[in-house]
Order: sequence, then structure tokens, then C-alpha cells
Amino acid sequence: MRIAILAHEKFPHRAKTGLGVLRYTDDEVVAVLDRDNAGRRVAEFVPDVQDAPIVESMADIVGRDHGRGQNQDQYRNRDIDALLIGISPIGGAFDESWRADVRTALEAGCDVISGLHYFLGEDEEFAALADEHGCEIRDVREPPAGLSVSEGIADEVSAEVVLTVGTDCSVGKLTTTMELARAAGEAGHDAAVIPTGQTGIMIEGWGNPIDRVVSDFTAGAVEEMILEKGDEHDYLFVEGQGSIVHPAYSGVTAGILHGSMPDRLVLCHAAGTEVIHGYESFDLPPIEAYVERYESFAQPVHETEVVAGALNTAHLESDADARAALDEFATAIDAPATDVVRFGADEILDTVI
Repeated sequence: MRIAILAHEKFPHRAKTGLGVLRYTDDEVVAVLDRDNAGRRVAEFVPDVQDAPIVESMADIVGRDHGRGQNQDQYRNRDIDALLIGISPIGGAFDESWRADVRTALEAGCDVISGLHYFLGEDEEFAALADEHGCEIRDVREPPAGLSVSEGIADEVSAEVVLTVGTDCSVGKLTTTMELARAAGEAGHDAAVIPTGQTGIMIEGWGNPIDRVVSDFTAGAVEEMILEKGDEHDYLFVEGQGSIVHPAYSGVTAGILHGSMPDRLVLCHAAGTEVIHGYESFDLPPIEAYVERYESFAQPVHETEVVAGALNTAHLESDADARAALDEFATAIDAPATDVVRFGADEILDTVI
């Protein structure tokens, strides 16, 4: 599939969903939409992901008059199949400045894929355009029907379960999950990813959006996925969400921790971070405190331990500085650590599996 990624004013570092898709999708990214950086290329900002041109709007890709006055069979644009919303702001709201791009995509017969809490399929204008032009709106954050409470049986599967947990949001849990699963596969192990958020679902093509599930059912929604895949693979790498100390998202973290009943944990952190992103009045606890918090909170349901760490050192210029930060982080958690993008996941893979 050929896709465009909407990331206005946020690319690259605040377009977490878009960056994750660029790094791991099997689809071809035709362009990234970002008004601030139009005319440049993805590789100028992030050299180790799929490259693509950056354009100002969807109209630059499909042509402003594409699809108008044509019959339905002619609507679909042959150069692009879908527009993917690559931004997920706090609260998952839809920014009205994106409306023209979504409208243009639908008028050109392109599907629209969104991970927002605002469901585009329930927007009257977008729903009408999708129906008129024969395309689909996929709100990946819409939970499936039939979810229920956890039975506390995820530990009955044959697979070993590894969960990424974090000191905060946006510290690299998805990236660590994907890199560990990829490294395990390359090492000859049968490994799968359990997607729990919009980006993981977009990449893997399935999953339960845990932060949109009724709170009583969050652990059950994770358990359901573990039971579905747990006897088909040797290792399951569960995409973590939020943080156990996050003032807004700790409930999602708790549901995943208890629902997955993980055998091992990998603690993710962004080097130099001292306050919670978006909630800067809240200081992060000392790194070593997270190990005890996660292990003790999990223990009544299923005993587990932090066996490794993943440190995001993207803002550190030199490898020497990154290694120094890693040494400090590894000492704090009393476990081996790496930056899975900068130095690869192999450095912690044996410990993790």
C-alpha cells in the first residue's frame, strides 16, 4: 500500500505515530505532510527510517481537482492509497487545520487511517465523503466488541512474555518492542508483537487500543491478545503504554502490566528527562525507584522483574556521550541497557529472552 503521513508542525520528534510507521511499516510512504518543513525530505531529519519528500498539503500529492466530476470507479487515486494521521496529541483530539487534507484525501478516493480518540468515521462531513467516493475511514482506536474482564490466565500460554514499561510517555516503548521482536526473529527465535496502541496497530495490522477500552476491561483486552498468540510463538513482545507514575495514563499502564502477566520487563527512559512530558509540574522519581515500583505492583498478580533497560539517547550528539548515559542508566536499574536504535537491540537480547 502507498500512504501519506500527516504530521503538520510536529515532524519529526512530536509525530510519534508517524515516525513509528516510517520506521517499521511495510507500506511505501509517498510523502509526509508538514507545513513547517515543506520542500525538504524525511532523511534530512531522521536518516535511519524510510525516506520521503515533505509536502505542504494533500493537494500537492493528489492534485487539487482530482476526482471531481468523475464516476465512482475513477475516484481512487492510483498514486496513493491512504492518508494516515501521524500525530496523536494529548487527549487524541482532531485539529481543524487538518480538515482540508482529510477532505482532499477522501475526494481523491483515498482511505484515511486515524489513531485519534476523535473518530473520523463519526464526522458527518468525512463519513459522507467516504461514502460518496467509495473509500474507507479506519479509526484504529475504536475497540472491538465483546471485550470483558481479565480471568488472570495469561500466564498459562507457552510463550515467554516480555513487556516494555516506561518512566514516562514517549520514551521509546514501541520502538524498543519492535526492535527486540525484530532482533529475536533475526536470531532465529519465533517472536511476535502484541500491539496495544494506535501506532503498533497501524504497523502490525491488528491489536487492541488499550487506552480506549473501558477501564474494567483493559487487562482483559491484553489477556485476550496474549491467549490468541501465546501458543503460536515462543516469545511475545508486548507494547507498553504510559507510565506507572503518570498522572493521566497510569491506569492504562496498570491494565497492561496485570493483563499480560509478563515474565520479564524492559524499562524504557529518555536520557536527561527530569519531568513528565506535558505535565511539567510533576518530577520523575529516581530511575532506581521505577524498578521496585513495577516489580512490586506486578507481584500480587504475576511475579516479574526488570531485566534490561532501553535508553533513548537521540538528543545526545556523540556515541561517547550516549555510552556514558547508558552506563549511568544501567547502574541505576542494576541491569544491562542499550539504545536500541543507536546501538541495536542485540546488546540486551540474550538477557531479555
